[in-house]
Amino acid sequence: MPVDIPGPASSVSVQHEPFDVGAEIAAIAAGRPAIGAVASFVGLVRELPGCPGGLSAMTLEHYPGMTDKALEDIVGQARGRWQLQDVRVIHRVGRLAPGDAIVLVVVAAAHRGEAFAACEFIMDYLKTRAPFWKKEETRDGGHWVDARDADDAAAARWDV
Repeated sequence: MPVDIPGPASSVSVQHEPFDVGAEIAAIAAGRPAIGAVASFVGLVRELPGCPGGLSAMTLEHYPGMTDKALEDIVGQARGRWQLQDVRVIHRVGRLAPGDAIVLVVVAAAHRGEAFAACEFIMDYLKTRAPFWKKEETRDGGHWVDARDADDAAAARWDV
């Protein structure tokens, strides 16, 4: 008979390697019957309309240590707003091709509303408050990606 592990857990990773979405979700839910909902988000590298020369790759850079701490802080803020059983955040860095998975957010809670809300909050804050720098590479050269107003607006709705 499975036994639920008391208390919340969380894990944050910044890595070059691909991740296995199914394995990450299964690991969070395994043997934890108090979890009633798992919400997840997977972000993929995509070609954006208007990208001159067509996107061939995106390179993500970060400051090791600083980035991990920022991700942990974002997860901590989510924990302060919702009752969460577990959180897993993986953000990849390095050179990625269109279609590659770039980010994974998995949130486990007793109820779906908390899981959905926390997952969306974490993703909105990752887009605006995590120290990553993105460079789009095209056949015409490369350029750094600026912050988008839409991302700032999405994150601002959580400010209370």
